[in-house]
Order: sequence, then structure tokens, then C-alpha cells
Amino acid sequence: MKERLKKFLQNTANTPLFRLYQALGAPAQWLAIPYLYARRFRRFEDPHLQRCLSEKFPELTVKNGPFRGLRYSEAAAAGSTLPPKLLGSYEMELAPVWARVLQRKYTEIVDIGSAEGYYAVGLGLKFPEARIFAFDTDPAANRLCTEMARLNGVADRLILGSFCDEKVLLGLQLGERALIVSDCEGFEKDLFTPAAARFLARHDLVIEVHDLLNREIATALRERFETTHDILVIESIDDAKKVRTRSYPELDSCDAAMRLFLLSENRHATIEWFWLASKTGAA
Repeated sequence: MKERLKKFLQNTANTPLFRLYQALGAPAQWLAIPYLYARRFRRFEDPHLQRCLSEKFPELTVKNGPFRGLRYSEAAAAGSTLPPKLLGSYEMELAPVWARVLQRKYTEIVDIGSAEGYYAVGLGLKFPEARIFAFDTDPAANRLCTEMARLNGVADRLILGSFCDEKVLLGLQLGERALIVSDCEGFEKDLFTPAAARFLARHDLVIEVHDLLNREIATALRERFETTHDILVIESIDDAKKVRTRSYPELDSCDAAMRLFLLSENRHATIEWFWLASKTGAA
């Protein structure tokens, strides 16, 4: 049901129905969910901005950040905005985490909510011996991920899946140390159960926490992982602040509207990520 709703919202976000979703976001938090999803799928319709995007990234290659050089097969992102990914500014609040991650060794990369493969394929390039598990319930996202993996030479290590729940997670054959990246839209409390937390005791995790959808998530994750992992909490930065503070060569000649277009991740509210570093994993 959830996936059908998301698909409907994706198809209608650029119609007059968007105004209805926007109105629903005002009365109460639980009514905001349709607006949040529709806002996430809403396109920038200004042809000038779209033309500038194609001029700045003609090869569809990530320009900056930890995944610099990652190639896109087409100008499309699943469930997020493409410009900050190509710029390399996407979720750069996590830069200190990726710096630590890239100093470690991983036998597996597990991306739950993998979208078009930005993290699954990007991390696969950084860890050329790791198996890559990518889970997403959107067939279009899985198609894009498969194409990106092929284009970047990691398709032979990619294991694609759809829905990942506790049973699927516990069934993974993980080696010495795996990295789990999760963006599963509020399902993380059901996914990372106490049993799953024990199973992942020697592995590292980066979890996007959707407390906006369920205020019990962060507390539950802390309780389940605090004995086995060191927990670092990172907060997202508002788009307007990014326009004022972020500096990339591609932004030097841009006006304010173009800077916002390239940097905006369209988050409705501040979110948190948990970086969970295993206390017992190999150094």
C-alpha cells in the first residue's frame, strides 16, 4: 500500500494536486506525509535551471565529495533530487563519517533504500573487494541502480533485492565487517529489531532516522545499539544555509536561484543520521 501511495504521489506531484498535499501539511503532523512525499518528487520546472544543469554536468559524473567520479547512466534520481548528487554536495553533513568509513575495510556494503545507487555503487567503487547488497522496493530505482553498477564496473558484485525486513537482514551472510547504510522512510524501528542489533554487533551502520514519521525511532535505536556501538548523531543542514556556506567550483558563476537549485535537497524538516561504529569490530 505504501509503495502504491508513493507511486501515485510521484505521478501527481507536478499537477494541481500538489497544492492539496501542501494544504494537508499544515493542520497536523500526521497529515503532512502526503505533502512530504509529493514535495520530494516535485520537479524544478524552470527550463533555464534544467539547461544549466545539463551544461554543468554534461557527462553526468559526480564532481566533488567522497564519490567524485561516480557516473550516472541518465539524468535521473529515485526519491531524491539529482543536482546535489552530481555536484557532490548531497548529504555532505556526513563527510566526517565517510572520512572514517574510507579508512576501514569492509567485506560487504548493504544499502537499504538504495534508490538509483548513489551510495551502493559509490561505496562499491571505494571498496573494490566488497560484495554490494542493494535493496529498494521501487522497480524503477532498481533498474537505475543496475545500470549505474554496470556503467561503473561493479555489476559483478551487485546483489539486488526488493523489500528488506528483519528476516531478510538476518539471512545475509556477512563477513568480518560490513557497512550497512539505511534510508528506509521510517521503517528502521521495525527493521533494526533487538535481534537484528545483536546480529550486527560487529558491523558499522549509517542510519537516516525518520523521527518526523515516528518519534519512537531514535530512542529505540539508541537502546538497541548502545551496548555494542559508539553512536554519533549528525543533524541535517537547511538548504538556505547551504546556499550561504557551501563552496564548490561549479557554483562560482551561479546566481542565488541556481545555487539553490544545485544544492537543495528539499527536506521539510531537520533530520538526523546515526553513525553506529562497532565497539567490537576489527580495527
